[in-house]
Amino acid sequence: MLPLLTLKVHEQLLAALRSGAPSLGCSLDLDRTTTEVSLDETGWNWRGRRYPYLVKCKERTVYYWSGDAFQPVSRFNSALIKLVPTQWGPPTFEIDGIKMLPSEKISPYADAQSKVRLIEPRGKIVLDTCGGLGYFAAWCSSLGAARVVSFEKNPDVVWLRSLNPWSPEPGGALTLVAGDVAEQIAELPDASFDAILHDPPRFGIAGELYSQAFYDQLARVLKRGGRMFHYTGTPNKLTTGRDVPNEVATRLKRSGFKTKLHGDGVLATRMGV
Repeated sequence: MLPLLTLKVHEQLLAALRSGAPSLGCSLDLDRTTTEVSLDETGWNWRGRRYPYLVKCKERTVYYWSGDAFQPVSRFNSALIKLVPTQWGPPTFEIDGIKMLPSEKISPYADAQSKVRLIEPRGKIVLDTCGGLGYFAAWCSSLGAARVVSFEKNPDVVWLRSLNPWSPEPGGALTLVAGDVAEQIAELPDASFDAILHDPPRFGIAGELYSQAFYDQLARVLKRGGRMFHYTGTPNKLTTGRDVPNEVATRLKRSGFKTKLHGDGVLATRMGV
């Protein structure tokens, strides 16, 4: 396990040093567990290794040990993707500054739990269309899903998962597919899933995941009577008046779903006998 630092933890280290304390109990895995480090003027020790204090530690940044220095958990290829700490412990992440998971009023991990419960995953085979940090998949496994097939097309997001202690590791009930669900869903068998969790990026980023053609595919792979929760949020509602949740519900109905608005998304049931 690599230590992770945030501004909060780094300030705890410096405060303990200033007070003359020889050691500090703190979290080096984003509040998942607590551990103890020993301190002196030039650095700190943990699990037999020596680490330096940061020269500059920024807010809204998670740092990981790269082997010779602490580096931000972020990458810039086609977009800037970064892990962002929260007051709750479990982090969210951003793509070009757009937050991908709610974190202002609720932990993104707890938010995922409440949404997973809507599909009642115990004993079910679940399709997780846009895996992200894997919080949906983690709760599906924890709540007894028989199998979870999770798609994530962005290799930088998969890298974030590898450093995030709150993200589940593939294996057991969880299969992580490094691919684009919009392209690969056509290869999935008919009625092969008992439930679906669909948490796509905003419409402006991934409009294909809100299309009628994609919803038809979701209906095809979901067993009759199966439930789906589709996160929509309410983007552009204040600026343009656009009602994305109701637009989504209308398209889902055309694909054979019974729908109702629920929280920040749409809860849908595949119709038919």
